[in-house]
Amino acid sequence: MAVLSNCKPERVFHYFEEICSIPHPSYHEEKISAYLVDFAKAHNLEYYQDDLYNVIMIKEASEGMESAAPLILQGHMDMVAEQEPDCNKDMLTEGLDLEIVDGFVTAKGTTLGGDDGIAVAMILAILEDDQLKHPRLEAVITVSEEVGMEGAAAIDVSMLKGRKLLNLDNEMEGQFLAGCAGGCRMEIKYPFVKESVKGSLVSVDVKDCTGGHSGAEINKGRANASFMANRLLAAAVEVSDINLVDFVGGTKDNAIPRATSFKVIASDEAVKAMEAEAAAIKNEFAITDPDMKIEFKNEGDVTVDGVSAADSKRIVELLLSMPDGIQAMSHDIEGLVETSLNLGILKLNEDHLLFASALRSSVDSAKKALMRKVSMVAKAYGCDVSAHGQYPAWEYLRVSAFRDEAVKIYKEVTGQDAVVETIHAGVECGLLASKLPGLDAVSIGPEMYDIHTPKERLSIASTERIYNYVRRVIEESK
Repeated sequence: MAVLSNCKPERVFHYFEEICSIPHPSYHEEKISAYLVDFAKAHNLEYYQDDLYNVIMIKEASEGMESAAPLILQGHMDMVAEQEPDCNKDMLTEGLDLEIVDGFVTAKGTTLGGDDGIAVAMILAILEDDQLKHPRLEAVITVSEEVGMEGAAAIDVSMLKGRKLLNLDNEMEGQFLAGCAGGCRMEIKYPFVKESVKGSLVSVDVKDCTGGHSGAEINKGRANASFMANRLLAAAVEVSDINLVDFVGGTKDNAIPRATSFKVIASDEAVKAMEAEAAAIKNEFAITDPDMKIEFKNEGDVTVDGVSAADSKRIVELLLSMPDGIQAMSHDIEGLVETSLNLGILKLNEDHLLFASALRSSVDSAKKALMRKVSMVAKAYGCDVSAHGQYPAWEYLRVSAFRDEAVKIYKEVTGQDAVVETIHAGVECGLLASKLPGLDAVSIGPEMYDIHTPKERLSIASTERIYNYVRRVIEESK
């Protein structure tokens, strides 16, 4: 029997469980996209699938609703694939192992992909329901949202007639998003030539940091495992030369790294300096990252290919010089992060160090200024710099008829007042608004916690409330 068979709404969780059985990390959406196309064919829906595997499905208005304005329902099909160190699942080929714990759906040892699989499941349940009274429904389900919203940037939406959009990519019930930051990804490459080095090889693991989403949770002050690892190395180079042999951390540029490891040829004095710095780091982050571990292992005297002492020191200095985390708070909205960046991926390759950062800002000029700063610092150290996946901010509309209507219906359905906010994380509404002049959009979703981490969980009760709410919005469309 299916794990979620007794969860309500039944059809939503039926589709969610099917989605979870199909591998769908970012850049690996072929199978889930094909599943959506098969769904459209089975339900006689007009559909479009592009070369990136974005899918659009259209269901014409039901009888008596032909004069109502078309409504766009939108979410993304890709998920962030993270797992516990002791989890052996291949997330590119295997589905998730779901379980229900205290009213929440979660996955054993991995991320759940509730962001944004539950949105896709809701959309499918709505599209299959021939009893629902509805205007023309236009379902837009994109790829690669989690790695820079590349699907939304490239998708052709010329067939869409709707100018009201309900985005289902929010994780806080009762929060109605009406604006978000723009952003981009920057890649830095520091070139070097490896040489034969010898000495005492030490392996260091910084692991079990709390991590989290680099937009929504950047304001929580959590430790970035890669910068913590570099702090250890900085303490070492203060007392003696070192030679980096390996250095790797993070898996996604938009996720705060939970684990980073390195191998280094280092003297006893350098190791003692790193151990002292480790104790200081754990004390600093005792509240935000209580499970953080920093482990040292001496692998003995070796002769290996490594980075020269001079380049190793330059790498440490480069990372120390790079900005990270919150850069500015909003002057318009109290408590909102305006501009930030996150070092998400770091890897020592054969001839260069690669690291990638996700930059965000709700002010376009501030984003450009931060991009310039990162580029200038990197080039001062002789690095190659590139920027990818730029996307615009979703600007807050002071007057929004659809938002007012959506907020009113939420109060009628739940008895609670919705909170209208803008956020620092990226939402695809900005890109879609740039393609659909006059778009009036709002973003909602059921309650989720610890997204993009193996502790991710989705509230069953909240999912039912939000699904019932979405149906009501559809039925009352004008």
